[in-house]
Amino acid sequence: MVADVRRIYALPTDVRRLLVLSTAEGFDFVERLVADWDDSSNRFDRPGEVLVECRSDGFLVGIGGLNIDPYIDDPSVGRLRHVYVDPAQRGRGIGREIVDRLIALARGRFDRVRLRVGTPHGGAFYLALGFSVTDEPDATHTISL
Repeated sequence: MVADVRRIYALPTDVRRLLVLSTAEGFDFVERLVADWDDSSNRFDRPGEVLVECRSDGFLVGIGGLNIDPYIDDPSVGRLRHVYVDPAQRGRGIGREIVDRLIALARGRFDRVRLRVGTPHGGAFYLALGFSVTDEPDATHTISL
């Protein structure tokens, strides 16, 4: 393992640094993660839902979550949410470790997992991890468990 990926039950206080970095890149999903946590609309606390963080040398370098997919009426479908890695830490396998951990936690709870990416780089990343492109509404990629 290149860094420590573990399940967490509270949003880390140092997530604000990742929020600033992601916003500077034009991404809003870490901002949504923080807003949803702060207003209690998504605390990753329903059956099968998890939030993980990745730390390297004690610093928060990545985060990601797994929810019951809110865009489909099927509790056997999970959704990867808010997966983000500090740009200075990319290329070290941290994103892969976060997604691998989330998928491992999804097995036995969900039959498949969906997500939506907004960049070609993100799409290629998930294809390399075994996801397939989908034309389903509200998703770009899916993986069967």
